[in-house]
Formats: sequence, structure tokens, C-alpha cells
Amino acid sequence: MDVEDFFENMPFADLLGVEVTEVADGHAEGTIEMREELSWNEDRVMAHGGVTFTLADTVGGAALVSLVDQPVPTIDMRIDYLEAGTGDLHAEADVVRNGGDVGVVDVEVYAADGAQVADARGVYKTG
Repeated sequence: MDVEDFFENMPFADLLGVEVTEVADGHAEGTIEMREELSWNEDRVMAHGGVTFTLADTVGGAALVSLVDQPVPTIDMRIDYLEAGTGDLHAEADVVRNGGDVGVVDVEVYAADGAQVADARGVYKTG
């Protein structure tokens, strides 16, 4: 399975502009370019929580797909928002557990200035 191609052709991720930029050996990275339509604030462009969540979920899934070579539906995801996401966002994900039935991935999301915006843990179905 071509992991990058799979995520490039995901309609919802495409709609938001999520781009998976690196995928290998249980690690993935991705970005989303912030724009007015993705903001929760009409006075200042700040990422809606759903945008940050989608980036974390997509990049987390990509990290696990790099190991299991098949789509991995999300079972659960917990996210802690640490700061407002202003500017473009970048996520980094690493697989914590790759099991026969479920996989667990930790994801960190950063703003363009390097500030950590969110910390997430995703659980995905692997079997």
C-alpha cells in the first residue's frame, strides 16, 4: 500500500488541506496551512479545535499505516489543547504499540513558531 498516496486521496483531509509529508517505520509528520475558513475566530486566524484534531488523527493514522500496510480506522482519540493554533500547523506522530487488534500512537501538534499547540493519543483498529 502506498501510504502517502492513500492519505493524499482522503477526501476530508484534502478538503482541509492536510498534507502528510513524511511516513516511515512507525513515524509520520504532516502539516496544514492555516486559512480564514479554518478559523474559529473572525477577528484573528486561529485553528478551530476540529482542524487541530483532524491533523493529529490523520498523521497518527499514517504512522500506524506505515507498519501495518492497511487502513486503520480510529477507535478513540484523546487530545489536550495547550495553546491557540495560529499560523500553519505541523504534527509529529510515533507508534507506541502495534498490536494485532489495536495500535496506539502519540501525536504532538506545533504552530509555525514552534509552540506546542496540542498533545494527542490515538487508538486505531489494526485487525
